Amino acid sequence: MDTVEIKLADMADAALIAAMSRQSFLATFGPENTPADIEKFMNEQFTTEALIAEVGTEYNIFLLATINDEPAGYVRLKENSFEEGLAAENPLEIARFYAMPTMIGKGIGRAMMLHCLALATQLGKDVIWLGVWEKNQRAIDFYTSFGFEKFGEHGFLLGNDLQNDWLMKKGI
Repeated sequence: MDTVEIKLADMADAALIAAMSRQSFLATFGPENTPADIEKFMNEQFTTEALIAEVGTEYNIFLLATINDEPAGYVRLKENSFEEGLAAENPLEIARFYAMPTMIGKGIGRAMMLHCLALATQLGKDVIWLGVWEKNQRAIDFYTSFGFEKFGEHGFLLGNDLQNDWLMKKGI
């Protein structure tokens, strides 16, 4: 059985995380969106330079997951991140939760989520929350299986397409 390893990422991992971001995003959202909207989003908000810069930004925590030393996924967590309707004093946001397409089904998502929940507890957070595209039922079902509940919605601009994200939270 493959073993999932998860470590705290640092600047040495930034370029890898950027590449994983773009590949995972395209695989997940490309089939459901127009190529023009995907390209516009990637070129404006998801450039390699911007993604690399996030790794060193205050309040960002990146977790890098591997299976047999192969990149398997990553999580971007944001401390002190509040959203309208979120009743929390010390929240932690799951800003990105991406598994590499070739690693889906190998337990990577479960391992990363368990690590996120343990880290939230360790950091003394009272709520962990995220936004998920309302049409991504697979992800919604995954988060629900961990006890996340919908608490609101907000818009997410993907290229020129204003989409709706569900906001989901779990008490710690």
